[in-house]
Amino acid sequence: MVAFNRRGQTFIIDLEKLNTLNSEGCAACGRKFTLGETVVKACGAWEGDPKFIHENEAVWDTTTSGFFERRCYESRKRG
Repeated sequence: MVAFNRRGQTFIIDLEKLNTLNSEGCAACGRKFTLGETVVKACGAWEGDPKFIHENEAVWDTTTSGFFERRCYESRKRG
């Protein structure tokens, strides 16, 4: 069941998402997205709803069945 939830929150950047998301870029690293990249919707240190970030900038949390921005996740584990 957890694997299904994880796959449901992972996306490949297509032209429509590219045009929509590149005005802001990745909320975690600030880089722009490119076609074919894998992104996830993740929670992080920013205000508001989860945002799309590069998959390599995210950590899957099995407790919440959701992605977290890597730095935010590590700070939560330390604190």
